[in-house]
Amino acid sequence: MQSANPDPHRSGNLSLNTKAWLGFIFLALAMSLLLFVTAGTVHYWQAWVYLAVYFTFGSATIEIAEDQKVISTGPYAYVRHPMYAGGSLLFIGTPLALGSCWGLLAFVAVLPALIWRLLDEEKFLARNLPGYIEYCAKVRWRMIPGIF
Repeated sequence: MQSANPDPHRSGNLSLNTKAWLGFIFLALAMSLLLFVTAGTVHYWQAWVYLAVYFTFGSATIEIAEDQKVISTGPYAYVRHPMYAGGSLLFIGTPLALGSCWGLLAFVAVLPALIWRLLDEEKFLARNLPGYIEYCAKVRWRMIPGIF
């Protein structure tokens, strides 16, 4: 019988925090590519503002707040990760809105990291957030109802 992992922030060889930071760095690079390749210049000031806001409110660490509860209403009643779903729309919509098919390559580049982070987050929540496993049974789809 295997013993339980005493540190819920460790999984595999890398700590969860290390994995989260690596994912966050990869996402930052992909976001930069999405914005600057699409615009064709690093002098696109709106992209710098967007990145500053994004990194101010983004979090690299998956954590559970004291007294946190599973939310199953609103968009969470349809998909388990509406923020990731919305972010994916942003990765697709920004290049299209700016008229750059090259920018779609950033979405292709970031999609594996996004899915990796999503699955890693689900493992952490299933282990550490009471009621999350039941929520997953109730809300089957992760990002796109009927597909994934």
